Amino acid sequence: MATNRWTTAQRQLCRRDQVLAGLIRQVGPCTLEPGGEPFSTLAMAIVGQLISASAARTVFARLVARVGNAGLTPQGVLALSLDDWRGVGLSAAKVNCLQEVARRARDGRLPLDRLRELDDDTLFDALTAIKGIGPWTANMVLMFHLGRPDVLPVGDFGLRAGVRDLYGLADLPDAAQLRQLAEPWQPWRSVATWYIWRGRGYVPRSGLDE
Repeated sequence: MATNRWTTAQRQLCRRDQVLAGLIRQVGPCTLEPGGEPFSTLAMAIVGQLISASAARTVFARLVARVGNAGLTPQGVLALSLDDWRGVGLSAAKVNCLQEVARRARDGRLPLDRLRELDDDTLFDALTAIKGIGPWTANMVLMFHLGRPDVLPVGDFGLRAGVRDLYGLADLPDAAQLRQLAEPWQPWRSVATWYIWRGRGYVPRSGLDE
């Protein structure tokens, strides 16, 4: 189903943006496959803040190993000791954020089992209300877990740098410039973003890809 949807996105993006069309032809089909467990995907997004994808995968693997048989669940995260967290190698801010997400998921303030029922704006607001979760992390959940097709992470460095290089801009575009340039991509800005990321290197199929 997602494959058919992305094929439609590719055709429409190629018609609307000739520069992007060249990149799409070069890269080939979009392989984004949203899904996974919501708590795990959100945890991976938090771990990945401001570090490289390879470093994020390494740290995330440590986290999974530390929770062990408890599994990467709210209960498993909240059961970790201070020594466990030291072994994971996360900053104090990320640890606090993960623990707060786990608490809210456990008591129902963050309804992880109903995320698909929420529209983009409602979910975005629910996530960014948690200290340590900003727009970038919320957008990663929307794209990689839920497969929302029209997300534009204007603060993402890779997207900004990719747009600069692809469109021959002198400087990194700011949020307003990026939104203006991306107007023809609607309602497929997630797919366009994926292609621009892919033009710069590896992009995971989902938020938990190795």
